[in-house]
Amino acid sequence: MISGSIVWQGVPTYDQQMLKLSVLDQSVVSFGQPQDAAIRHTLALAQRCEEWGYGRFWVSEHHNLPSIAGTAPEVLLAAIAARTTRIRLGSAGVMLPHYAPFKVAEQFRVLDALAPGRIDLGLGRAPGSDGRTSQLLNPDRYASERFPQQVQELQAWVSNQGFPRDHPGFGVVAQPTGVTAPSLWILGSSNYGAQLAAHLGLPYAFAYFFNDGVGVASALEMYRSQFQPSAHLRQPQATICVSALAADTEREAWYQFQSRARWRLERNRGRVTPLLPPDRAVEGLGTEDLAAIQAMRPDALVGTAAQVAHQMRALAERLELGELVVCTWAHDPAVQLRSFELLAGVFAAG
Repeated sequence: MISGSIVWQGVPTYDQQMLKLSVLDQSVVSFGQPQDAAIRHTLALAQRCEEWGYGRFWVSEHHNLPSIAGTAPEVLLAAIAARTTRIRLGSAGVMLPHYAPFKVAEQFRVLDALAPGRIDLGLGRAPGSDGRTSQLLNPDRYASERFPQQVQELQAWVSNQGFPRDHPGFGVVAQPTGVTAPSLWILGSSNYGAQLAAHLGLPYAFAYFFNDGVGVASALEMYRSQFQPSAHLRQPQATICVSALAADTEREAWYQFQSRARWRLERNRGRVTPLLPPDRAVEGLGTEDLAAIQAMRPDALVGTAAQVAHQMRALAERLELGELVVCTWAHDPAVQLRSFELLAGVFAAG
């Protein structure tokens, strides 16, 4: 693993020499490229990230978004499992209110059979889509209100705990069974997910990159202070997912950053498009738009590998984390690959 190793079950005292890095890839669609190419690039990226020593490789679930091709993490993870041997693989996450927990349990039991002991099952309550698309996935408008119950049922099925006689699932087994089981995570960007993860004694991942970390300190404090040990986890285990981009020069990194910055600018106005190349990302923008992009820079983890690593270590130290999950968007897949390669090199060097 990059920069040594830490115990996955439980959060160690922060040590920047032992900070572990993992990856979240969303199969981002680049302008001018076919959407299916993004899926194939995710497969290639996973293999390289295993070679470079990253701890986990997670994929996300979004629907009806022209900028993200990752719609079926359970399918994508199967393909990645067949191409890797060591790196942990997981969803970040499965949007559970869309589905029956039993079916998700079966899918991830199959994944665990393909990659025994390497599967993380990250769960989210958000739709990962617009309202109309969410209704097509599950017409039940109140499905998200049953999220805590769904999580508990899913946990019972993936770990073959069984149900009491008065439960509809009594005697029903999620197959295939095996000696290992997927590890459940609760994902979120608010106190709701933190409280639920603490109550159920599950690991928790905060989506820091959603809004530059707003609310992260409160969520982590709530999770740690309210954590109740469970049969699956004795101590709190938390991480955050950050957006980061490293390049060989600081100038190149900020140039490539323009693609995601323009995407965020458009998203905030309700327009979601494929990722523009950096030279087109600032075309036609007025003074106000350019100022908005400039305002994103102070909180951005962008620069040379050494600069980004310094920022990441400082963030991990402040939040007392032993692991960070990195998400990198770039119009050119080669730029994304290079960023992960550079960061792996810096952290491996200590």
